[in-house]
Order: sequence, then C-alpha cells, then structure tokens
Amino acid sequence: MIKLAHNELIVLLLSISTMLIISRIFAELGKRFKLPVVMGELIVGIILGPTILGMLYPDIFLYLFPRTGNIPIALDGIFSLSVIMLLFVAGMEVQLSLVLKQGKVAVYTSMFSMIIPFFTGFAIAWFFPEIFSIPNELEPKLLFALFFGTALSISALPVIARILMDMNLFKTNIGMVIIASAMFNDLIGWLIFSFVLSLTNQTASDHFSIWYTILYIIGFGIFMLTIGKKIIDKTLPWMQTKLSWPGGVLSISLGICLLSAAFTEAIHIHAILGAFIAGIAFGDSVHLREQAREIIHQFVTNFFAPLFFVSIGLKVNFIENFDGMIVAIVLVLAYVGKVLGAYIGARLGGMSKNHSLAVGFGMNARGAMEIILGTLALNAGLISKPIFVALVIMALVTSLTSGPLMRKFID
Repeated sequence: MIKLAHNELIVLLLSISTMLIISRIFAELGKRFKLPVVMGELIVGIILGPTILGMLYPDIFLYLFPRTGNIPIALDGIFSLSVIMLLFVAGMEVQLSLVLKQGKVAVYTSMFSMIIPFFTGFAIAWFFPEIFSIPNELEPKLLFALFFGTALSISALPVIARILMDMNLFKTNIGMVIIASAMFNDLIGWLIFSFVLSLTNQTASDHFSIWYTILYIIGFGIFMLTIGKKIIDKTLPWMQTKLSWPGGVLSISLGICLLSAAFTEAIHIHAILGAFIAGIAFGDSVHLREQAREIIHQFVTNFFAPLFFVSIGLKVNFIENFDGMIVAIVLVLAYVGKVLGAYIGARLGGMSKNHSLAVGFGMNARGAMEIILGTLALNAGLISKPIFVALVIMALVTSLTSGPLMRKFID
C-alpha cells in the first residue's frame, strides 16, 4: 500500500498550514478595504505559486508544493474535496420557492440574463475560435463554445447576496429579483457545465452515450429535488433533536453531499453536480435550522474555501499567461451580455429603466463561482491557461464593480 513517508507528511502539513494562515491574514487585511475575501485568498495563491515564489525562490516553492511524488496526489484530493464542499454550500443558497414567488419579472430576468450571454459567448467562440487559440475542428470548437457561453451566463449567488446585504437591498423588490434570477442562473449553468464536462470524458468505448448522460442528469435532479427533498424534510427534525447537536446534522448533511457527488462522478457526470443538487435539497428544506446552515457554511468557507482558492494561484503563472486581448474580450462580453440580458428581462417584467440597469449590474457579479468553473475547465483540458487567467480577472473585476454601479441607478 502506498502511503506518505515521514518527510512527505511534514511537507503536506506545512503546505496546508501555510495556505490557511497566510490566506486568513490577507483576507482580514482585504476586509479593511472592503475587498472580497476570495481576492485575498487568490493573491496568496499568486504569491505562493509560480508567479512570484516560484520565480524568486524556486527551491522553496518546489519544497512546499512539489510536482512529483505522493504530495501532489494528496493535495489534489484535498482540493477536489474542497470544490465539492464549496458547491454544496452554493447549492444551499438556492431556494427554488423564492424564484417562483417573484413572478414574471424574475422569470424574464432569469431567462434573458442566461440566454443572451450564453449565445453571445457561444457565437464568438464558434465563429472566431482562433482568438482563443482553439482548433477549428468540430469537437474542440463545440465543447469550448458551450463552455464559454456557460461561463458568461453564470452568476455568483454568494457574492451577490453579500453585496445586496451590504447595500441594505437584500429584502427589497430589486434584491429579491436579483437573488431569484441568480439562483436560476446558477442552477441551469451548473447543469450545462456538468454536461459539457461529461462530454470531455466520452470515448468510443464508454457505455454512457450523450443521451444517457442527459437522462441521468435530469433523472438525478428530479429525484433529489422531489423524493430526496421529501426524505430530508421528514428526517431533518429528527436529526436536529435526537442526534448530537450540531455534530449530527453536520456529519449526515456532508455525508449525503459526498454520496451524491460520488454517484454523479460514477455515472460520468462531474462530482460537483451531485454536491450542488444535494445542497439545494438540504438548503431548501423548511426544517433546516438557520444555526445549522451557518455552521456548515462557516466550516466550509473557512477551511475548504481558502485551500481551494489559494490552489488556483499554484496552478498558473499569471504573468506569463496574461493575454491583454483575451482579457479585454472576456470583460466586454461579460458586461454586455449579462447586463443587457438582465436589463431586457427586467424591463419586460415591468421594472423601470434605472431599476432594470441596477438589476443588470447586480447580476453581473461572478466571484467565486466563475473561478471554480474556470478551474474545473482548466483541469479538464477545456481551456488554456491564458483563458483561465482572463476568467479569474473577469470574476474579480465584475465582483468589485457590481455594487458601485448598482448604486448609480437606484433611486
């Protein structure tokens, strides 16, 4: 049996402790300047990664984060677990009932803020693949176009919720429309992205055809959000009163998250979809105590999230892979597609011009979700490092500008 040697275990523990401690220091410093926590964690990754530490002190970098041996395998497992936990927490933010309660304005905003950026991104990637250095062949071009459209469509629900809370807009009509629409965007976006990832793993010898993949995605989603959700609703009161508090709920909820992730991974759909849908089933339950939700959220966002976002900087040299043209194209498409789509939807739903623009800029925050999506695409070989760097920059810029631009259009 392969196991970590004495020295390897020491290095692994040093790597994890370094990432956690330094990322927390930077996150706290960033808070003083009202910067997103994720920005501090990304900066730490860039400092510890090949961009800075790897260039200035390559020996220290390769000691802490070796490229060969058992340590990279162990770290990769931890980072994979981290993204699964993050998608579970993101799913817990989605409340399907809220989307329906907002009526036609949320439906129109959701649809147009998804459709317009998706087809804009798809069309640019399909007709101009050379811009992104994608081969002009059917399969790679189609997969990249589907991914790029999805990347421009998705929003970052946790970031949007935080922005609205800071602006005291969370419980207002505008706030509820933005939240409901972002929930729908995230749900559809991750379904499409999981499908695209499953296609990258398809080979001629696979027993799972494209149609089977579609059926499995739909079947699993329907089961978890109907029968699975009812089972959770029935058992949650018992878990929260009869089992140890809060350990019982924490263990079982995370256990179900991992079971769902394992199931979707087993049927050639990425584990993140199982975690995300399990999070929706748990988070949408009326019996889940707010305290339990907060404990799960704190545990994941203060341990797994820093490890994952720091790991992003370890993968790529951000200086060598910075392409100004790709960054500019991604930023322009991100703003135009999402803001225009949400604006049209809100206007059709009956909102004023200014409030519709506020909804558009509110929906434009991409934050952590865009970075997670880009990381998974990079790992799967769907995108190159320059495109990944552009997506990370787009996620940060849209998150930083969303609040100030919203304020300009609110009465």
